[in-house]
Amino acid sequence: MEQCLLSSKASSVTEVIFLGQLRHPHLVKLIGYCYEDEHRLLVYEFMTRGSLEKHLFKKYAASLPWSTRLKIAIGAAKGLAFLHEAEKPVIYRDFKTSNILLDSDFKAKLSDFGLAKDGPEDDETHVSTRVMGTQGYAAPEYIMTGHLTAKSDVYGYGVVLLELLSGRRSVDKSRPPREQSLVEWARPYLTDARRLDRVMDPNLAGQYSARAAQKAAAVAHQCVSLNPKSRPHMSAVVDALEPLLALDDCLVGPFVYIAPPEDTSNNGGDGGAGKGGSGRRGRRKSSDGAAAAGVAAST
Repeated sequence: MEQCLLSSKASSVTEVIFLGQLRHPHLVKLIGYCYEDEHRLLVYEFMTRGSLEKHLFKKYAASLPWSTRLKIAIGAAKGLAFLHEAEKPVIYRDFKTSNILLDSDFKAKLSDFGLAKDGPEDDETHVSTRVMGTQGYAAPEYIMTGHLTAKSDVYGYGVVLLELLSGRRSVDKSRPPREQSLVEWARPYLTDARRLDRVMDPNLAGQYSARAAQKAAAVAHQCVSLNPKSRPHMSAVVDALEPLLALDDCLVGPFVYIAPPEDTSNNGGDGGAGKGGSGRRGRRKSSDGAAAAGVAAST
């Protein structure tokens, strides 16, 4: 219990130190804090829509549309890029969906800096520290060696980007053994345009830009590289993702066939679709789902 309280105290102090010094549109604002004995309370700005985790994985939450997912991915990337490129670089160390909070406009802000660390200084290549973080998001080399770098955060970002693309959790023990680790399962598909649809969240119902999805998947593939040196800097991730918002080759919905009305009159003719004989045989369902009832052809 005493160790737990000490850990909680250290975490609270770390948050106050970092958030008291850092200001950025994609970092949550620390309004204030108070403490009494072992009790500590941090007060943040109110984030209307809660965590990204809630929107991606809660059973009855409405599915996030493609443009919103991209917006969140870009905002979170900007927050990490700011930390890594600050005058005194900061390693976030616990990048995951539950630590990404959303305001009323789905603007993403990073929260919970309890595990954050100052980055390496001068000629240092890494920070040596006790391994902490969340299973499924921590970089493999950090788990094995305890060596922490900005590229450790980039790996965690890649996992979250995969979660945004797929709608799957980073680790899901309820799935078949080969699919329980999202990164290991998805990796072979991320650079294969013909098989990428296996990764994409079925709740998107095909309503996303195929080109943007391929480019975002390629970024995710780089971020979760087993070689830290092959992972991009977060500023490069921002540069790669921002143009994707402008890609508008969204797929339309499934083809909907509308049967012509039966001609019950005895006006003869060729049995066409009513007066004028120019009935419309079918149409595409628009992206907002505003098509008449009909029989959807499977694709």
